[in-house]
Amino acid sequence: MLYHCYEAGHAALHPARMTVRSCRLLLNPLNPLTHTAAGRSALAACEVFERATRRYPRPIFGITSTRINGRLIQVHEEVVWKSVFCRLLHFKRDSSAARTKPPLLLVAPMSGHYATLLRETVKAFLPHREVYITDWQDAREVPLTEGGFDLDDYIETVAVIFRRFCQPAVPVPAATALMEASGEVAVPRTLMLAGEPVDTRIGPTVVNNLAKERGLEWFRRTVITEVPWPAPGCGRKVYPGFLQFSGFMLMNLDRHLKAHREMFAHLVCGDGDSSRQHRKFYDEYLAVMDLTAEFYLQTLDTVFMRHLLPRGGLISRNRAVRLADIRRPAIMTIEGEKDDITGPGQCRAALDLCTSIPDYRKYHFAQSDTSGSSMAPGLENRSFLG
Repeated sequence: MLYHCYEAGHAALHPARMTVRSCRLLLNPLNPLTHTAAGRSALAACEVFERATRRYPRPIFGITSTRINGRLIQVHEEVVWKSVFCRLLHFKRDSSAARTKPPLLLVAPMSGHYATLLRETVKAFLPHREVYITDWQDAREVPLTEGGFDLDDYIETVAVIFRRFCQPAVPVPAATALMEASGEVAVPRTLMLAGEPVDTRIGPTVVNNLAKERGLEWFRRTVITEVPWPAPGCGRKVYPGFLQFSGFMLMNLDRHLKAHREMFAHLVCGDGDSSRQHRKFYDEYLAVMDLTAEFYLQTLDTVFMRHLLPRGGLISRNRAVRLADIRRPAIMTIEGEKDDITGPGQCRAALDLCTSIPDYRKYHFAQSDTSGSSMAPGLENRSFLG
């Protein structure tokens, strides 16, 4: 019923949205009223309302070029592998420059946003590496007949992608550990984990405390719902993107309300640059996707409630996952000082758990207000980027 209520609410707003669109058409540049204070205020109010109530489609990467050694190089996006729930995208450069370097795989988080949230990261690495990224699919768009997708499927998907080449925290090191234990050769040279909750017992945040207080059954009863008709995934149980979006907004509600008030003021006074920056951010931030119920609940239980990976109790496909089995890759962890999702130390815990990797191949970076770094003892001035 939850999803149906959401859809009904969105449909109920349709007449108001049509009225707002008509008003925006009326207040066009040829209308003298548009250039009055009342006209500018009305037009700004119309845009803010329309943007706050619209559906945001899946964004595109839109990366067509990069610069290598001062030369403009064309970039083409291609799908090199795909399954029902994931596509592996390659940003192919029309250049042989740096092709001898190992490729870079970005494992985008499956947390409600699309992989395009890492667009700027892709752009930053393109001059230096062949870049690949996992593009997870919206569960709403996957027919129920295609089966489910849980945390074990996620780990297996990452392992399959690794094998194709010869990072999400729990699935990436878990897949690496299982491949190391099996003696496979296609393990990555470097693992870089950015803001990932490896051990949520350390520095718990509001998200961690909520999971602990409510329990798995509360989440199953409260936030899991079925995709309604006529979506392709009709009948599939999901954790809907609109709930994830609501959580994002409520965690920093004052900040988002302030941003929209400022957007209104920018529109009224004609500050086009600030308005464009607001649109660019929220067009990406408000585009969300549904997660399969089994993946969401298993991740909650495994990562946030029972802490199976750091406790050595994670089992995937009847195989024990031990980070101590990881020997060959170098490992880097990255944390944000003010990250309100992953508390300080939760990602860095991976360094201590990977006991078979020597200390000189471990590195930790903590982003602070002064852009400083915090490294494990004896690891200063060492960097492993692939």
